[in-house]
Parts: sequence; C-alpha cells; structure tokens
Amino acid sequence: MSQDTRDPFTYALSSNSAWAGYKSHQNPDFFPRLASGQSPSILWLGCSDSRCPETTILGLQPGDIFVHRNIANIISPTDINTSAVIEYAVAFLKVKHVVLCGHSACGGAAAALGDARVGGVLDTWLTPLKAVRNAHADELAAIRDDKARAVRIAELNVEAGVKVLMANVVIQDHIKERGLQVHGTLFDIGSGRVRDLGHGTGKPRAAAFGGGGAGDGEVIRGRHATLVFRSEGAGMQAR
Repeated sequence: MSQDTRDPFTYALSSNSAWAGYKSHQNPDFFPRLASGQSPSILWLGCSDSRCPETTILGLQPGDIFVHRNIANIISPTDINTSAVIEYAVAFLKVKHVVLCGHSACGGAAAALGDARVGGVLDTWLTPLKAVRNAHADELAAIRDDKARAVRIAELNVEAGVKVLMANVVIQDHIKERGLQVHGTLFDIGSGRVRDLGHGTGKPRAAAFGGGGAGDGEVIRGRHATLVFRSEGAGMQAR
C-alpha cells in the first residue's frame, strides 16, 4: 500500500484531483459555470455528523444546496451563525426551500438523553436538546428501545427547530412574499432515506425549478437524479 492511501489527507487530495479531472472530462463547462456564481434552490440545515453529507444523500451536485451544519442540527434563535446563514440564503440567494434535517444514531441526541456531562462547551450547546427531552420526558421514558428513543428525540428536536425557523422574521417575510417552503425531515442512516416529518409550511407550491404545471410539484434537478417536492412529501427520480 502506498503512502498516499495510508494518509487520509493525502489520499483526499489525490481523490479530489481525480474527481475534478473526471468532472471536467464529463462536462467541460461544469467548473467555469460553477465559478460564475451560485443560485441554490435549497438551504439545508443539518447535523455535522460525517455520515450525513447533504449533497451526496440527495443525489445532487455542487451549487445545488446552500449548507449550514452543526452538532445535533440545533436551531437556536440566539445563534448568530445560524441566523446569518438563514438571512443570506433566504434574503439574498432566494432559496425556495429551507430543509431542517435530523438523523438516526445522533450522538447529540444520545448525549441529551443521558444525565452525564459531555464536557466543555458541548454541554452548553446541547441545552436546547436537553430542554426538548425534559418537555417530552414521559413520552421518551415510555419508549423501551434505546435506538427508537434516540430517533424520537431527534424527531422532536426537528419539530422544535422548525418552530424556531417559522418564528424567524426573515423566513416569515419570504413565506408571505414569495412562498418560501420550510420542511422538517429526518435522515435514516441505516437505509439512506430522508423522511418528511410533516412540519413546516405544508403543501409545496407548484411550478418551480423547471417543473411542470400546477400539481406536478417542485423539482430540483441534479446531474444524476431529480429531487421532487410534492404535497405528500419528497421523492427521488433517477435520471
């Protein structure tokens, strides 16, 4: 085995070179077009977990998604980092969808369910998730299976985060002015599927992103697949 494959960073650079070369060969205009500016349709608010790369799991490409990720995908109204990302994506980039996504097997969810301290700033950061646990203590205690309990608090965390998003004045203005959509979802690491939890603005508006007429839903087209938002949820179509 060569040194390149043993060292993760060196291997990553080599892999990047191969990827860039392949993309340029596949589509010579890809990177020049990417460098000319961005117009993403989705703002993705997710967890920093290495198993939840939004562009990969949605089958989309660089330029399709504007991203903010943090530990346990916590949306706090006092977090200036999250607020700045939301304002830029919604007010300036004019994204059409804000997607808050939690996930199964979340370390932050597991930590919030326990009473032991994690240590350092993490205990402070996880305070909103601890509050979610306390607010739903009876429901969570009734769930015997540890994995199912962790999934449930992750769902409740998304629900709480969507409520914060819906109270954000920038998001409120753009919902009224141009039909911005807000979605609460959960990524199941074990199956690779993203599930719509039904929180947010409800039925998506028709006719967007090159979609068809009313009722066809909203379409985000990637190079290898198409993500379709409909009233009953979102789905992928291979291209």
